[in-house]
Amino acid sequence: MPRPRQRLSVPSVSSDPKARVSITVNGEQVEREVSVRLLLSDFLRHELRLTGTHVGCEHGVCGACTVLIDGKAGRSCLTFAVQASGHEIRTIESLADEDGTLHPIQEAFQDCHALQCGYCTPGMIMNIVGLFESGEELDLTDEGIRLALSGNLCRCTGYQNIVAAVRKAADAMQAG
Repeated sequence: MPRPRQRLSVPSVSSDPKARVSITVNGEQVEREVSVRLLLSDFLRHELRLTGTHVGCEHGVCGACTVLIDGKAGRSCLTFAVQASGHEIRTIESLADEDGTLHPIQEAFQDCHALQCGYCTPGMIMNIVGLFESGEELDLTDEGIRLALSGNLCRCTGYQNIVAAVRKAADAMQAG
């Protein structure tokens, strides 16, 4: 006689522990009650509808989900929204002016044809913005730029145009 199937006890969504978060996103204070398990990438995309932050590998390897957390590049797919509470988050949506004028890095990526499918581009640009805004001296040789971008994977390009775009953006930003 077969044994009856045992039912697994799976917590319901309603019993999922919640926490109140207060995060500054792109200069705007946001408060929400969220699951303590909600990833920052999902918070940005689904709660705030900021879909420029892409989710690729969901393991922190590809860099597509890179945002600035208190001015430093961070992986939003490895960060819980509750961990971001009290911090300042910047996404790709924060870069272009309200009139549509692109940030110099975005403009350089466009001018140098530094993207193909564009999936990795927001994370790559946010990584570079964080480096440029850090005030640290950057090595703008091909090798130095490739090292700075080593945490951002692109499956479409050979990186040559991306390296050229970073160099062009650096020149444009230094020129004022």
